[in-house]
Amino acid sequence: MVDDIAKAVANRDAQRVFFAFERFKGFEAALAGRRVTGVSARGKAVLIYFAARGDDGPWCVYSHNQLYGKWRITKAGTEPKTRRQLRFAIFTKDKTARLYSASDIRLVRPDDLARIGYIDKLGPDPLNEDLTRADIRARIAETTFAKRGLGGLLLNQGFIAGIGNYLRSEILFVAGIAAKTRPADLSDTQQDRLADAVVTLIWRAYELKGVTNTPERVAALKKQGMRHGARRHMVFARAGKACYECATPIEKIDVASRRLYYCPTCQPA
Repeated sequence: MVDDIAKAVANRDAQRVFFAFERFKGFEAALAGRRVTGVSARGKAVLIYFAARGDDGPWCVYSHNQLYGKWRITKAGTEPKTRRQLRFAIFTKDKTARLYSASDIRLVRPDDLARIGYIDKLGPDPLNEDLTRADIRARIAETTFAKRGLGGLLLNQGFIAGIGNYLRSEILFVAGIAAKTRPADLSDTQQDRLADAVVTLIWRAYELKGVTNTPERVAALKKQGMRHGARRHMVFARAGKACYECATPIEKIDVASRRLYYCPTCQPA
């Protein structure tokens, strides 16, 4: 989503800016004509940066889609057919980026982003920060998280940002770790495997648009005629089907009120 927004408006002049909320209306003229210097993500927040102009420094529009927000990109002069309410829009010469339905929109100075509660509470974000596996390994070893089961902890955005429900199951499977296991229970080798799985699978899911299975296995399953949805993951949404590694049937449980899939042989308690 952020890549699409960046392709549409980044490094272009905003000919016009629209805010639905009255408290921001005065900024429409202030931002119009400014350069959009960048678009980035922080967790599930979208950050759009506007250059300084004259004595007025740079600005950043922060938005969070929550459950309802939806970005739409169109060519200039065209408008999507939708019943959603337009909340924010950037119009450039060639493209327009529109945000519908979202209610959490803020206008802040870039230096003040850390004051936004959501961003302040986020853990390290492997996809949007320059992080190494060693950085994630150090996070896993922090005493703050030592006594919490990984099945729930991996969904906590304050632990590591960017892990959703299907990634949680896939990460634990690749690391060979059961959901109830705590960081305090892990050996050094297991901590290394978990850190490696976090970084590898977050990037693989991004680059392959939600696919976490290995590219080699995906290609083989495709040749066998398996549909895209069925070959995407290693364990997630595969309850009752054979594990790709050992043929044990995959099991499903609820952890932190969300479904989690695992292989009882590859991930022993």
